[in-house]
Amino acid sequence: MIYLDNSATTPVRKEVLDTFVTVSENFIGNPNSIHQLGLKSKKLMKEATEQVASLLNVRPQEVIFTSSSSESNNLAIKGVYSFYPKRTRKIITTKLEHASVLETIRAIGDVEVLYAPLDEKGHVDLMALERLLQQEPLLVTIQHVNSETGLIQDIDRIGQLIKKYPKTFFHVDGTQSVGKLPIDLTYVDLFTFSAHKFFGLKGIACLIKKDSVGLSPLISGGHSQSNYRAGTPSVALIASLAKALRLALEEQNQTYQHVLALNQYLRTSLSTLPQITINSNEEDSPFILNISIIGKKPETMIHQLEAHDIYVSTNTACSSTDPFSSTLVALSKSKEVAKSSLRISFSKNNTEEDLKTLIKILREEIL
Repeated sequence: MIYLDNSATTPVRKEVLDTFVTVSENFIGNPNSIHQLGLKSKKLMKEATEQVASLLNVRPQEVIFTSSSSESNNLAIKGVYSFYPKRTRKIITTKLEHASVLETIRAIGDVEVLYAPLDEKGHVDLMALERLLQQEPLLVTIQHVNSETGLIQDIDRIGQLIKKYPKTFFHVDGTQSVGKLPIDLTYVDLFTFSAHKFFGLKGIACLIKKDSVGLSPLISGGHSQSNYRAGTPSVALIASLAKALRLALEEQNQTYQHVLALNQYLRTSLSTLPQITINSNEEDSPFILNISIIGKKPETMIHQLEAHDIYVSTNTACSSTDPFSSTLVALSKSKEVAKSSLRISFSKNNTEEDLKTLIKILREEIL
């Protein structure tokens, strides 16, 4: 099998799964219980929370565990919006965001959405953003790495700019960057990520919420791991996320260089094929390479590759029912490019031989 859909999800690594199984078997108490089994589970959960906080250079009380990045994005956006009813009903975002951001904003209803202008490569225009910030919006929510093309936004410069406006909070969806790119949350108020994007288990994710930010919970029902999300916490999932995060960050530099070489090899090889348009820029995240083959249906190409045990995707897994990528329409200004796009996403497990096989099948059966 050649798996090149790592931006949708990565396979769980054995060490992380072993942690989950061990904790599930040996820490059976509810961490909210006051007996010894509960206290034992609570202690382990506290240690895992402290590890995540240390790895990301935040405070343990700023770590909120959720079920997914989508839940974290919902909690960040709806939670802030609900907590500050007397502030301006305005939110700044871009047209490149994940559905869990854009649809969450739409679901609020009584909000004015301000779309930050982008330059020719899709980066936020900082001068235009500052003009929008003068309206004192409640929140700016911008993805660190775009899940379809790998476009990287400069969250440090954006965050520094937002700090000039103390009534505005900055939320970053870091789902495609944690464990892959350096993360500095100095100028970020809320930050989202999910374990299954860096070889962790599905069903466990995080929202980092700085102490300076007020937040209304989406799920009520009493104190749990934090005051912001009720429900019995899964100690095993929390411990497994901490393990996956630690391993990913320990390997981050090595993984980056490996994936960068793979991306450059495939980019160079595909650039010799005139039928293929490469939609990702060279300065984008090397973990994602988005291409289009005009006139070819992505679904057909995916199934042709699948017949050879090669797996890629269209758009993002969370929006794969859309007829075309709104992100690529915004970036390329072409629906034809957007209608025929494929996303190839790499991990440390991929090899150059994988890509040689992919190129061979593309040439012989698709082009």
